[in-house]
Amino acid sequence: MTAEILDQVSLRSVVTGIPQDALSGLRRHALDSFAKHGFPSTREEDWHYTSLGIAAEISNDWLQGSAGEDVPEHAASAPTDTGIDADWIVVTDGGIDRQALSLLNERLSDGVSILPLSALSSLPDLYIDDSIASFNAALLRDGILVRVAPGVSIERPIGFAILDQAHSSPAVSQVRIVIETGQGAAASFVYVDRSGGGPKRFSTSVVELLLGPDSAIDFLRLQERAESHVHTSQFRASLDAGAVLQHGAIDVGGRLVRNDVHVKLAGPRARASLCGAYFADGQQHVDNHLFADHLVGPAESRQDYRGIAAGRARCIFNGKAVVRPHAGGTDAVQSNHNLLLSENAEIDTKPELEIYADDVKCAHGATVGQLDEKSVFYLRSRGLGRDEAILLLTRAFAANVLGTLPIPAARQYVDRLVERKLDSMIGGSGA
Repeated sequence: MTAEILDQVSLRSVVTGIPQDALSGLRRHALDSFAKHGFPSTREEDWHYTSLGIAAEISNDWLQGSAGEDVPEHAASAPTDTGIDADWIVVTDGGIDRQALSLLNERLSDGVSILPLSALSSLPDLYIDDSIASFNAALLRDGILVRVAPGVSIERPIGFAILDQAHSSPAVSQVRIVIETGQGAAASFVYVDRSGGGPKRFSTSVVELLLGPDSAIDFLRLQERAESHVHTSQFRASLDAGAVLQHGAIDVGGRLVRNDVHVKLAGPRARASLCGAYFADGQQHVDNHLFADHLVGPAESRQDYRGIAAGRARCIFNGKAVVRPHAGGTDAVQSNHNLLLSENAEIDTKPELEIYADDVKCAHGATVGQLDEKSVFYLRSRGLGRDEAILLLTRAFAANVLGTLPIPAARQYVDRLVERKLDSMIGGSGA
């Protein structure tokens, strides 16, 4: 087998062994779709810098071994330490507590419903059109559907706590969330992704948003997985006329992480703001791919990401905006700035614009550099140690993006999360 090839016989056996429910037909369809292509390889342009060989290795070990029968050593911690005031939904190893979900529905305001996908009489049109999404759907134990009725505004954020327990043998888990908002609805969501350690874990997450006309969604993803684990995430959103999306993302954990954010601006006056930051040290590998697809105009998209790498870490940023022929009046801006804290760290950045319409305003910019030694010297001359000076400058570099993240209720926790990571990167051997 080559690095990215999966044992299809074992995969089919595991999928067909999942108990029958409303997702059974989707699993079979997704399995057939995945069988045609398998995992992407580095020969594909979008995956040139990121090999999923280790993900295939973990998956094969799991498929040919316990396939979910292993008893966890301990659980990942629940999100009670975040201090984020939210209505939490806990997903553990891909499983959903239906009783807890039912109690949450009783507390939520009228016009808001949260349902397990496996209990639906009719499934929404779930995305399975690429290999990662089809792999996710084929092994999906359950998923979540959130519906916000037209005109309903949710003041308190809804939180998704994704908790993968530590297993003594290889483990694989899938998460799928679908959010639909009616016309004029407004809601905010916090997505906290954690794992409890253990030697080998491959997890996938697919979040799909359908924003109705003039609706507004704030979405914040915080990824703090164990640094030995492999994780891929997809965030796919379609914005109708006048819809507004603010998406923020923070990555501090994971051994190999791939994030894909795909936003379709399908109606005039739609606006999407995508901001985030990634922090990597040691042997971490973090790959962010963003795509803003302007189908009609006028519409607006913003991409603003910052990265900091130390040790032998490698980070990739690919931000792309496409302006279709009927998308005149588009305003699309991309910005990616990166900081290297060691000689062996590497960051590859590639902003892209494809424009097929007139009367547009588009721009992009990217930088990769090191701290200004004059600034470090200045701070040291004022009594700070070298590590203290580097930490202060690095925090200031990250703050430009952190201050623009959505969900004010999560700001304090995000600051603590980033501060712990930077302390580790600079105070330890990472820098």
